[in-house]
Amino acid sequence: MSVDQDTRDHETHPAVSGEGIGARVRRKEDARHLMGRGRFAGDIRMPGMSDVAFLRSPVAHARILAVTKPQGREGEVFTSADCADVADIITRSTIPGYKLSAHPPLARDKVRFVGDIVAMAYAPTRAEAEDICEATLFDYEELPAIVDCDSGRAPGAALLHEAWGDNLFLETSFDSGGIEEVARTAAVKVEKRFRTGRQCMHPMEGKGLVAWWDFQNDTLVVNTSTQVPHMIRAGLAETLGLPEAQIRIAPPDVGGGFGYKCLLQPEEVLVAWLAMTFKRPFRWIEDRREHLTAGANAREHEYVITAYADERGKLLALDAEVAVNVGAYSVWPFTACLEAAQAGGNLPGPYIWPHYRCKTYSVATNKPPFAPYRGVARPGVCFAMELTIDAVAAAVGREAVDVRAENLVPALAMPYLNITKKFYDSGDYPASLATAREMIGFDAIRARQQAGEKDGRRIGVGFSTYTEQSAHGTKVFASWGTPLVPGYEQATIRLNPDGSADVKAGIHTIGQGLETTLAQVASEILTLPIAQIRVTLGDTATTPFSTGAYASRGMVMAGGAVSKAAQKLAEKVKALAAHLMQCAAEQVRFEGGAIHGPTGSVTFTEIARAWYRTPEVLPDGVDTGGLEVTEGYKPDVDTGLFSYATHAALVAVDVKTGATEILDYVVVEDCGRMVNPMIVEGQAYGGVAQGIGTALFEESTYDSEGQPLASTLVDYLLPGPTELPKVRIAHTETLSPFSAHGIKGVGEGGAIAPAGAIVNAINDALKGLGATLCEIPATPERVLAALAEARRTTSGRSAA
Repeated sequence: MSVDQDTRDHETHPAVSGEGIGARVRRKEDARHLMGRGRFAGDIRMPGMSDVAFLRSPVAHARILAVTKPQGREGEVFTSADCADVADIITRSTIPGYKLSAHPPLARDKVRFVGDIVAMAYAPTRAEAEDICEATLFDYEELPAIVDCDSGRAPGAALLHEAWGDNLFLETSFDSGGIEEVARTAAVKVEKRFRTGRQCMHPMEGKGLVAWWDFQNDTLVVNTSTQVPHMIRAGLAETLGLPEAQIRIAPPDVGGGFGYKCLLQPEEVLVAWLAMTFKRPFRWIEDRREHLTAGANAREHEYVITAYADERGKLLALDAEVAVNVGAYSVWPFTACLEAAQAGGNLPGPYIWPHYRCKTYSVATNKPPFAPYRGVARPGVCFAMELTIDAVAAAVGREAVDVRAENLVPALAMPYLNITKKFYDSGDYPASLATAREMIGFDAIRARQQAGEKDGRRIGVGFSTYTEQSAHGTKVFASWGTPLVPGYEQATIRLNPDGSADVKAGIHTIGQGLETTLAQVASEILTLPIAQIRVTLGDTATTPFSTGAYASRGMVMAGGAVSKAAQKLAEKVKALAAHLMQCAAEQVRFEGGAIHGPTGSVTFTEIARAWYRTPEVLPDGVDTGGLEVTEGYKPDVDTGLFSYATHAALVAVDVKTGATEILDYVVVEDCGRMVNPMIVEGQAYGGVAQGIGTALFEESTYDSEGQPLASTLVDYLLPGPTELPKVRIAHTETLSPFSAHGIKGVGEGGAIAPAGAIVNAINDALKGLGATLCEIPATPERVLAALAEARRTTSGRSAA
């Protein structure tokens, strides 16, 4: 897979320092990663360290009768009875009707999914620990398994949590009113059912941690692969009964997260408990089979949609029901209901819907818990909405790209408050669609379809436009009732004695280049080269509080905090420089890594020397706060900033084998001011790769007993270089008026649109045969099944 950059719509903003905002500088962190010098959880070795393994349930739903430890190894095996001082993981929410699920880190009374932890063992090596687990006997009474939303909601269904009386974590509804009147008068009514496959996240590095006791500071230290170190500290304090001040989360390098590493994992609690109890180091590194069978899942949605439109395809009303299969437990801190909340709120997408009604159901099943995965509900939402738009267009006999364009929120309407109160701060959605249409060569594709393909395959083109709600903050998360709500993101910046700068932020980097981009923001203001700016992230002992890296919030929130802190530091430096140069502070400017006045200049090193080594030269009344600043930041709107893009795909479908090949793929994206265009492209590139996996390949399948059928990478298919197309990217920069430097988030967007664009393209290719796909992944089997169903329908009509 390769990326072509199209800069026709990209206004270049040269950085003041040459390496500041807008510069295509190489990532600082890549120097160590490409040379194999990164330090991940699996690289950590400590004297006396033991490896941990887990005995996991082989069945989806059962009552525990007994767990028998192997003779002679009793002290190395632990069950729930041994960990009575460990609290259950309980994720609370203030949303009315939400039901609590107590998740014991070691199963007690019942197991509720294949992979639920029954016992824990430790030994000098992982292999020995696994042998101990294998020798531990697990006796159980199997119970009926709930594996899908329909069976979970059926009357008389087996109950995962008996006290509830049903299998619903939460049921919600939204109704703007007016649907019934529209239904009576609308010229067009389209009814569709859509389904998205369950997925695993598959970061390059799985979950893992090392926990140990720091006797010098009387502190539990946890080196865990996480996106949210400060939140994990709060979660461990809750479950272990330690004060937060006695827990230090010091994450090493993290090899990808995608939302999987946003959660408090039972394994984290248990390994940390071992270190706290025995005061020595313990390690657990997730293997790929554990990830596939027991790790948190995502994206199993079912949609029932009715759309109403006029005879030209103008959208009038949307009536929807969304069921989300969220697994056995509510994950900490985001709950099991975040996915459905995001689905219901974001389903209208970038379109104008005068009327909207939606019910959502978060259904408990005997599958692993649900985690927020890159895009958080919006890949499914976008898939359902974009296929609905194409269905409306088909119903009125017009090109879907034209119907889409006429229903998008126009640029002149910005800022726009949509039907679910999403505040679209800026953008030109129709322009992104028009550019994608031009780049993909829409008119030429239509002519090519008329001519036909020499190899007999059928080609099709599809579009998908989406919004990406990024950096949503306090009011949004408070409305979702989550136990930790983000407030002001903080950052610290300090000028060191040698004239270099340290930036510290509580957010953590998971591969998105924050060490580079946060340095670029500081460089933009101070004009120091980024080589002289060191960035420290995530360590709860040394960085300001942050709820972490999720929701495309890194550059908006942490970048804004760094910007604000750098500006405050710049004022301090200006005052000292003005004194040394005998001029007014208003006459001082920063340029080329130095501070200039009317008749001369001083360096940052000279400023630092004055403060740290020659304080006799400082002015009277100097700011005693020194050359270090901590500042907090959040955007001027709390509802999030909305990036957006249009994706367009050209595919070829082999109607004999069902195989789909992506011939061309275009992305036209807008994330406001780009701090580093190269990193933005990398985010889009990686997101598209994951989105193609969602569209065509990836699915965690289960049988009727809740047994996972994709427990290896032979069965769970990931796209590789031969399946990924050349991606052509065009940029626009519509600056947000509500954020520092006009920046909007971009971390999730690439993964949101591909399924909609690709399946629309497949359906376009097959439309002459009457076949339509409404489920992903669009595997060859599903393509062939759609073709067979079309033939059966045609035969039935002919017979009639």
